Amino acid sequence: MTEEEILVLKKNWKQLTEKLKDVFEEEPDLQTVIFLIGVQESGLLARSFSKEEKTNLMHIATCKLLSYEGYYSFSKTDEEGWPHYDKRKPIPAMSLKEQDIMLKKAVLKYFKDSGFFIPE
Repeated sequence: MTEEEILVLKKNWKQLTEKLKDVFEEEPDLQTVIFLIGVQESGLLARSFSKEEKTNLMHIATCKLLSYEGYYSFSKTDEEGWPHYDKRKPIPAMSLKEQDIMLKKAVLKYFKDSGFFIPE
């Protein structure tokens, strides 16, 4: 990404987290946003989740987000209502910064597609 694209990403990310802050009363970090997407994608109501369920919700969200780049695709919903994804191609090795950028771009797309957030 160019320096300009990174600045736009940072600006859009800040706008999204500010909007989420209005809903949740504190500005969420990337992990919290991924968890929220997992809850949304699972269709489970907001409640207390076990540590294993939280891990599963974050996995669901990550698969959904990586599906935008073709790394995963939705497979099915199991009998308990949990979505499942199939891996389509290997994820290349990336630095933590590159992973962060890829996930933030995908999160912004997710919220834009949902109609919740349209970057300025």
